[in-house]
Amino acid sequence: MGGHKMRKIKIIKRILCISPVLLFLVLMQACVNTKNKDDLKKPNVVYILADQWRAQATSYNGDPNVKGRTPNLDRIAETGLNYRNAVSVCPVCTPHRAALLTGRYPTSTGMFFNDLHLPADEYNMAEIFKEAGYQTAYIGKWHLDGMGRFEFTPAERRQGFDYWKALECSHDYNNLLYYSGDSDQKHYWAGYGPYAETNDAIDYIREHSDGEKPFLLFLSWGAPHFPHHTAPERFQNIFREEGISLAPNVPDEMKEKAKEESVGYYSHIMALDSCIGKLQKTLEEENISGNTIFVFSSDHGEMMGAHSVRPKLKQLAYAESVRVPFLLKYPAVFGNEKIIVNSPINTPDILPTILDLADIPVPKSVEGKSMAQAITNPDAFADKAAVVMSVSPFDNPENDEYRGIYTSRYTYIENLEGPWLMYDNEKDPFQMNNLVDNPEYENLLKELDSKLSEKLNTIGDEFRPRDYYIEKWGYKLNKWGHIDYSADAEPQGPGLNKDK
Repeated sequence: MGGHKMRKIKIIKRILCISPVLLFLVLMQACVNTKNKDDLKKPNVVYILADQWRAQATSYNGDPNVKGRTPNLDRIAETGLNYRNAVSVCPVCTPHRAALLTGRYPTSTGMFFNDLHLPADEYNMAEIFKEAGYQTAYIGKWHLDGMGRFEFTPAERRQGFDYWKALECSHDYNNLLYYSGDSDQKHYWAGYGPYAETNDAIDYIREHSDGEKPFLLFLSWGAPHFPHHTAPERFQNIFREEGISLAPNVPDEMKEKAKEESVGYYSHIMALDSCIGKLQKTLEEENISGNTIFVFSSDHGEMMGAHSVRPKLKQLAYAESVRVPFLLKYPAVFGNEKIIVNSPINTPDILPTILDLADIPVPKSVEGKSMAQAITNPDAFADKAAVVMSVSPFDNPENDEYRGIYTSRYTYIENLEGPWLMYDNEKDPFQMNNLVDNPEYENLLKELDSKLSEKLNTIGDEFRPRDYYIEKWGYKLNKWGHIDYSADAEPQGPGLNKDK
């Protein structure tokens, strides 16, 4: 039996609790001799990361504004895995990306601000896959170098990614700068940046689909992060402000601005859905879709006026900010079955989950837990609680620091004064009824408080005031409470500051 087939059986045995009959059918399928490229090597991995795309803003999750308008994502949700309770551990760009690539928590790495430099000694996704024999590629927004948003990132600071067409950070979608390979010459993507980045990813897939080595391709779009009005005009013409449907937790004083921003926000989303379709079609045309782990997710959400928070903001503990979409397809193992996973998956859990599915050992440095077993054994993680945190809120430094957990049903958040927010997300999906002071839920509060304490203890976080962590890592903040990223600013990061 071929190595790929043996690996396939090994993965299924590891992550499934299945009946003898189903196991027999799986084994029979694994033994079928085909000439498909899918049987030749370890699975490819294509990871698509959007920026500021909240879980609620998807057709398959019931958003009326895009219902029927994102057919490609809907198709994945109908034929693949939907982790419907995916959360961003620290809902803002750099912290999420650092936690995603390392599988470690922001309080462990020190990566809890935007524009920090991720230390070279942090063991990362691309480095792990390279050691397992993979080719690695990164296209799009990086936001982990911390050496200036428009500066060139040399090979030694790319955390193991070899093929490189990327930029630290820009949201100028129709004049989007990038650097290619080892040259510091500036290039600009033609037209709408996400389209061009996607086309480059398609070229990479075509050029590497017949390679002896599998590939890890990471495509990071800057959209649908604002500016929203720069989305392709043909999609903006579909939406009208008066036709935008807002959630009931958006108060009257926020509705006008929220509708204005929503037009462009949903336009970006439609544009990106078309990109998803092109990528899926390419994998099918190259005959590698079956043996490719395809992931779509986002780094954090967008408040868009909910709970009286103006559009464009995140970092808060509400579902609009914390919950992100997370879809996964791996037909070689799961076929095209629709699978909904209710157990929460947290940002640090993503790396070990993908490694588990690819049958690559998870390094000891990784703090997250593989959520592969939850795919077909819902009871395996029925009591799981995913940590969310804001270590030192910036842009609005007056916001409270917080720690909290999301379970498959409840949200529980503490600030430094104690219990702060508690919601039953099943009965109250828009989080409009805070249960913290409701005596009927006193036992539930104690239970969730205990779970939070247990999780924080596991990762060694004592939940202290922000000044403690700023001093611990030696960070210097500007008047808005964040790391200065202007052209003449001194680079900062855990490895650069903590020993000063």
